[in-house]
Amino acid sequence: MAVSNSAGTVEVIARRRVAVTTPGTPGANQPYHFAENLELPEAETFLGNCFAASKRLAFEAVRDVVGELHGRQYRVVGSAILLASGRPLPPLSKILASHALIHAAEGEFFREAFLKACEGLDLSVTGFRERNLEKCVQTTFGKAATRMWQQISTLGRSLGPPWTKDQKTAALAALVVLANKQKVIPANSRTEKGSTSEKKLRPFSSLGKP
Repeated sequence: MAVSNSAGTVEVIARRRVAVTTPGTPGANQPYHFAENLELPEAETFLGNCFAASKRLAFEAVRDVVGELHGRQYRVVGSAILLASGRPLPPLSKILASHALIHAAEGEFFREAFLKACEGLDLSVTGFRERNLEKCVQTTFGKAATRMWQQISTLGRSLGPPWTKDQKTAALAALVVLANKQKVIPANSRTEKGSTSEKKLRPFSSLGKP
């Protein structure tokens, strides 16, 4: 999800689903589930190889989006990733011994791939715990927060499906980062394109979905 905000009017300027696993690679879509059946050294190697591939695919996808937006005279000012609400993960041996931790680890796996991809493109990354996002929106926009929520909720009418909770929270996280960046970016640093050139990129897969 990439958004712009010009004088309080929100626009989704890019939206796409990104695949960060190689088709046909055994276990790539659920790497920790696959690693559960391997010996620990093999599991470590397998997960490392999967992560390298996912990070590469994420990097290429984000790079393409950024390039497309630059071509349309937008300037990418940052990125946001929605985080889970869980505790830090234990060592791999303990993760593989718990089905619940395996699911949690896979979410973190794909978020981390996008985080590293953004950092590789020199995009600042802001992480938001999803349960705290509403509070962040309220803190950032104050009295305008309700209007922002309403705009995001109704954007699906013009954009068309999918416009589920995933897309909405992605866009809201993007708007928070964008608003905070705009507070410190001089007005004369924006390009002239009818709408503000500042834009915030939020990869959908940062929600942990392959």
